[in-house]
Amino acid sequence: MSDIIRLLPDSVANQIAAGEVIQRPASVIKELVENAVDAGAKHVDVLVTDAGKTSIQVIDDGKGMSETDARLAFERHATSKIREAADLFALRTMGFRGEALASIAAVAQVELRTRLRGEELGTSLCISGSKVESQEPVSCSEGSSFTVRNLFFNVPARRKFLKSNQTELSNILTEFERIALVNPDVSFTLHHNGTEMLNLPATQLKQRIIGVFGKKINQELLSVEVDTTMARISGFVGRPETSRKKGARQFFFVNGRYMRHPYFHKSIMDAYEHLIPAGEQVSYFIYFDVEPSNIDVNIHPTKTEIKFENEQAIWQILSAAVKETLGKFNAVPSIDFDTEGMPDIPAFEHSPYSNVQAPQTSYNPSYNPFDTTPSSYTRQATNGWEQFYEGAGRKDNQVPLTYPGEEDYWMEQSGADASLPIYAPAEESSPVEMSSRHYQYKGRFILTSVKSGLMVIDQQRAHVRVLYDNYLSQIAARKGASQGMLFPDIVQFSASEIPVLQSIMEDLSYLGFELTDLGGGSYAINGVPAGIEGLQPIQLVQNMVHTAMEKGCKVRDEVQGLLALALAKAAAIVPGQVLSDEEMNHLVDGLLTSSAPNYTPDGKVALAVLKEEDLEKLFK
Repeated sequence: MSDIIRLLPDSVANQIAAGEVIQRPASVIKELVENAVDAGAKHVDVLVTDAGKTSIQVIDDGKGMSETDARLAFERHATSKIREAADLFALRTMGFRGEALASIAAVAQVELRTRLRGEELGTSLCISGSKVESQEPVSCSEGSSFTVRNLFFNVPARRKFLKSNQTELSNILTEFERIALVNPDVSFTLHHNGTEMLNLPATQLKQRIIGVFGKKINQELLSVEVDTTMARISGFVGRPETSRKKGARQFFFVNGRYMRHPYFHKSIMDAYEHLIPAGEQVSYFIYFDVEPSNIDVNIHPTKTEIKFENEQAIWQILSAAVKETLGKFNAVPSIDFDTEGMPDIPAFEHSPYSNVQAPQTSYNPSYNPFDTTPSSYTRQATNGWEQFYEGAGRKDNQVPLTYPGEEDYWMEQSGADASLPIYAPAEESSPVEMSSRHYQYKGRFILTSVKSGLMVIDQQRAHVRVLYDNYLSQIAARKGASQGMLFPDIVQFSASEIPVLQSIMEDLSYLGFELTDLGGGSYAINGVPAGIEGLQPIQLVQNMVHTAMEKGCKVRDEVQGLLALALAKAAAIVPGQVLSDEEMNHLVDGLLTSSAPNYTPDGKVALAVLKEEDLEKLFK
């Protein structure tokens, strides 16, 4: 029997690794910029064309590579970061696997120009699909310059499934922000299609955060600092009043590496319990400094999942540090109940202000508010106004209800107290004909009778359904009416949000939004859709951008649906809002004529019907 197990060729193994390490252009930038930081670079330039699909260039002023190292760096598991397995638990560098460059070279055309510090000549190396095409001496600057062209040129399926340029650029900016936030001592620049998008000089940590997300965030942050034998935790958390449902800036870093950690996220959110509304989030930038031997980074190729040895203890340290910060900056309201030895009411004779004279007041001793006998004083004050209220206790065209056994019916319909007299128009002959078509229950549900039984409608969800259909038709017909603002609002976006905003800008204008680019990530909201009075345009636009970022939509119809849904949710009535009969009629009619009255656009139940036979069973 012939043997069937064989070693894979290096080119195939590299492409398998590339499937895990290099997922999109943002992955290439992440790996190359991290290598530049590990090489001791103090300035890193990133130049991107067509969101990285055409070319990516990363230039650094690090220590560079020799001719031999330049060639060996593209081999699998070739690295200068570790020497043995024990080094995995003493990592102080971003990379250590030795797979990044080999994976990039397997799915792209790569050119490397590098020169060691102090050397006169450098090395130029060209690789395409893991095959070395040329290597020669060249004159170049100290450091390294990687140029990656035609990503996934030899894997058409991977290239086909890349997202739009705006989405890929947003992912690039997100990765770029994570690296920049954890290396404030390194200056970074990012250019896209020849346009500078970010220019971050070396500075302090807080100034780096402001440089990435704008000056407005400076007023939102409170500093956190705690140093224990287990971990040193520093950074910033947001004030409770800056909480938001979407778009909070939330970052964890450990030993200079970005990570995701839902467990520690819950620790921070628990510290804000009862301080922010349910479902809202706050921004935070938390930096952990722990012994490398107490964490395990070798979990996933992206290195964003990290295991901690003392996870529960660090959870408690983090929670206590955040609570201390909130208390230190008076972010938590406090009440002083220490009244021991103090009188319950002011005692002027024992007060240090006993010499102060109390203000003098004057009053009419003959005035009695319970005396119904008109006096000269009250007669003079009324001047005959009481004649306008004669007979106001009962209308002439109303008589007390005399239908036997129907008093309870009217009290239920009107919601009146049983102790109050109930009146109905005398000309009506049947109380059933007088009953309202719809009945509102606890300001949330609308009850109405249908042929099959009793229909219960959630008024907020019904309104979302109706508004969604209206806004969607406006976008499709390009007829969104805009209402100009007397004083334009200014909204700030980070660099990673701007490409998404630009991709949906046309749809925003269809809705009725008018935005003007002021530069530096600031936009002026000059107009909003008509009929959304009372809403906050800034929060509305931010929510729609963040929703589009989360969904990653590349089809306009899907983006339009997201925008219409976000706008409908923001403009819908809130639970507890009392509706008039006319408003309930209009809402129910609009719901029943919509395209899908049973459910909201995001799949929640909007109405339910209690069948008549089920109601009858309740009274058997």
